[in-house]
Amino acid sequence: MTPPTDTARHPRAYVAPLVSTLLTLPMAAVAFFFVGLAPMACDSCGGEVSDRFDASYGVAFPVFGFGLVVALVVLLSAWALPWQRRNAAARVWPAVIAPAVVVFDFIVFHGLVDWP
Repeated sequence: MTPPTDTARHPRAYVAPLVSTLLTLPMAAVAFFFVGLAPMACDSCGGEVSDRFDASYGVAFPVFGFGLVVALVVLLSAWALPWQRRNAAARVWPAVIAPAVVVFDFIVFHGLVDWP
């Protein structure tokens, strides 16, 4: 039996992308749910406060959507890398970054909105 080389298929290559998927997708769904509920924060607002909130939400929501697309692309890159031993570290980094992108995206959204 020959020893494994760097080009040999890694037997547990799916673990990091799978764990990342199980974290990232539910986190993104929960974040999207709360971002969707955010306009209710200004239901009782009126006049200038409501206008400021609506204008800031109009900018923040597309930014949030773009951030979710970035998280999805990073997650897909973790799955798409070749499942060889030499790509083990390169596969783990996108798997770790994907849920972090969702958290960062939610923080950016929260910072962009002019809350009442």
